[in-house]
Amino acid sequence: MSYKNPETAAIRIQTERSHNQEHSAPVYLTSSFVFDDAEEMRATFAEEKQRNIYSRYTNPNCAELVEKVCVLEGAEAGTSFATGMSAIFSTFAALLDAGDHVLSARSIFGNTHTLFQKYFPKWDISHTYFDVHNLDSVASLIQPTTKIIYVESPTNPATDILDLEFLGTLSRKHNLIFIVDNCFATPYLQQPIKYGADLVIHSATKLLDGQGRTMGGITVGSENLIDTIYRFARITGPSLSPFNAWTISKSIETLAVRVDRHCDNALQLAKTLEAHPKVKKVRYPFLPSHPQYELAKKQMKAGGNIVTIQLDGDVTTGRNFLNAIQMCSLTANLGDSRTIVSHPASTTHAKLHPEERAQVGIADSLIRISVGLEHIEDIQQDIIQALDTLK
Repeated sequence: MSYKNPETAAIRIQTERSHNQEHSAPVYLTSSFVFDDAEEMRATFAEEKQRNIYSRYTNPNCAELVEKVCVLEGAEAGTSFATGMSAIFSTFAALLDAGDHVLSARSIFGNTHTLFQKYFPKWDISHTYFDVHNLDSVASLIQPTTKIIYVESPTNPATDILDLEFLGTLSRKHNLIFIVDNCFATPYLQQPIKYGADLVIHSATKLLDGQGRTMGGITVGSENLIDTIYRFARITGPSLSPFNAWTISKSIETLAVRVDRHCDNALQLAKTLEAHPKVKKVRYPFLPSHPQYELAKKQMKAGGNIVTIQLDGDVTTGRNFLNAIQMCSLTANLGDSRTIVSHPASTTHAKLHPEERAQVGIADSLIRISVGLEHIEDIQQDIIQALDTLK
């Protein structure tokens, strides 16, 4: 049946029950699936019949997860991967040919940047970056060989918001594939396909799982493009394990209530830190002081769980802040139930030149806070006591 609200679909969509009539979907820990006879096996391999063959191709747990994300995103089809980066790489690798060009926002995840800079040139795939604050320049950067426009919104870690409708319209005008990494927002807060995206990518490791337990990636979008990506992935093998798919699918049942709490905590923390004398600048999409506040309200239901603060200092100041943290976690993940603080200039974006970091809004003293589900008073207490230790 169809559901009026996608939050309900995220809970009620489930793989077909077995003869045991289980209420919770089982984990299909199997590498392969058996056939009744030779004809069924022949017809399946000839793609005359659709059914599971091998878990590198499809698995009931992976299919359930993908169906949920498709409903939440408003997508025609999707396919799953072992990690978010395998989703990004497989999506690009399946769609690009030697000589193609990618037009990307400059503010992207560090590993995606490395993919563009170090590995794509080996296959004669080029890229050009555009400034997220100057979308009017994007059209002038389109080349005859451009095939894809790629963005994150909100960006990592500066939380810049890109005008998805503008980019969607531009992509259609020039017959380009528009791909959005929707990891920070989740499909609960933002659906890029509404604004013209052809494909949406998620690192399910983050808020979709939401508890720092497992890794996964998903790409959803138009059926034709997904078929191309799926066929590449079933050959190259970046498949999501059934157990991880089961875990993430269960987590999506609580996505709405978790993200609501994340957003409430993040907004309260952002407001508090704006008034702190040791904080030079606070960035959060649903703060009126955010440069793209009105755009964020148009595209997103709420501001997400990432707050960034710029301290009055340098790289050492950022490291000293982390060393003063008592409760929050120092780790590379985000979107966890536990609040996480990180210092991008010395960790995730340390390989970028200082000028490159400045271009994407990463100051030497920038701190990224992935606001968790703890009580807001405890989160604020830890962040403030760490701030108060700084000279």
